[in-house]
Formats: sequence, C-alpha cells, structure tokens
Amino acid sequence: MGDPGTSLCFSVVVDDGEANTELGTFTACQGLAAEYDVHEYQEGGVNGYVHRLPGRLRHPNLVLTRALDSSSGAVASWFDAQESTGGRTTAVVTAYDPVGEVVARWSFTGVFPVRWTGPTLSATGATVATETLELAHTGFRQEAS
Repeated sequence: MGDPGTSLCFSVVVDDGEANTELGTFTACQGLAAEYDVHEYQEGGVNGYVHRLPGRLRHPNLVLTRALDSSSGAVASWFDAQESTGGRTTAVVTAYDPVGEVVARWSFTGVFPVRWTGPTLSATGATVATETLELAHTGFRQEAS
C-alpha cells in the first residue's frame, strides 16, 4: 500500500456572495496552520518561573501552487475582480486522494487575495509552468469529510 499523502490534490472554491467560483485544482497547499502569540509575565517576588499566557491567534497566508492549465483564467479573472469589489469572502479547500475521494476539507473566513504569481516561461528544458495564488484569511476550521 502506498503512502496516502504522496498524491493529494486540492480544489479551491470561493464564495462571491451571489455564486461560488471554482478556482480549480492545485497540487500544493501551504499555510494550514494556527499559532498563538505567547505573552510572558514576570511576577515580582516569584522567581521560580515566568507566567506564560496565550495572546492573539495568528494564521499564515494560504499558498496554493499548481501547473498552468485551462482553469488558470478563472484564477486570474477572480483575482482581477477583487480590485473592484474589495470585499472579503469565504473559501473551501478540499483535499482529494489519487482516486478522487475526499481526504479533508477546510473552510476559511475573511479571505482575500494577496498575490498571484504566474509562470516563468521558457521554450527550453522540461520545466513545468506553475502559478501560485496566495490568500490571506482570518481563520479556518476543518470540516468532517
């Protein structure tokens, strides 16, 4: 039996308020993380330890990467449309195994695009042209699959 994490792909759907926009399937997804700031408080007279208190919850940007394909136009159109709408939206990222079964699903809130990076094009070599979409968000939760 193969390693279940070696051939995952990720579909991304954003909710534009009126309709959902499918941005396509990505081969890499980074930034599924959450971290609390830790505040240290040194209490006077208690020298044996430092109080460590949880602070704000922070989330890194979600970075999605894939090979350039026919659905790349949907990503570019959605990214460009955000300039005029300027609103935040929600998004769902779904991970699929090699046979298309859902492995996990995450819902993101307060989503807006930060960066789109297109491919470096070259007629030489065997390099795959990739694009990257970076999304900021205010938080996520994992849904039951």
